[in-house]
Order: sequence, then structure tokens, then C-alpha cells
Amino acid sequence: MSDLTPTPDRPGLHVAAEPIYRKHDDPARWWNTTASTPSGSYTCGGCGQSDTASGSRDVAALVEDYTDNHGPAHGRK
Repeated sequence: MSDLTPTPDRPGLHVAAEPIYRKHDDPARWWNTTASTPSGSYTCGGCGQSDTASGSRDVAALVEDYTDNHGPAHGRK
């Protein structure tokens, strides 16, 4: 698999969390649980800023920051 980390040449947002695979009839398979700690990173194509995060709350904040202030937000200003 190729490296999906955003760079100045390939800006964007990338979030990853390895899922826990369960049998189709396991009721716990619908839980929001991952096998590894979620991680995320972005590089903005508009201003060049980049950031990384690890953990559910920090990754959620990273996505919110990117969405509100970078990437597509640069076209709305």
C-alpha cells in the first residue's frame, strides 16, 4: 500500500484507524471500537500548514480544524 500521508505536493486530510474484524452475527461488531489508536494528518493546499493528531478526540479536533480553516475553507473566504 502506498503512503497516504498528505504532503505539499499532495495536500489533503488523511485519517486512519484499523478496525476490529468480527463475525457477521456478533452484536458487538457495531461498536465504535478500533484495533489501534486512530491517527490523522493534513497538509493544506491553500496555506501550506500541516498538523498531525493521535487518539479519537484529537483526530476529531484535527478534522474539524481542517474542515473549518483549511482545505475547502480557503475557497469560501
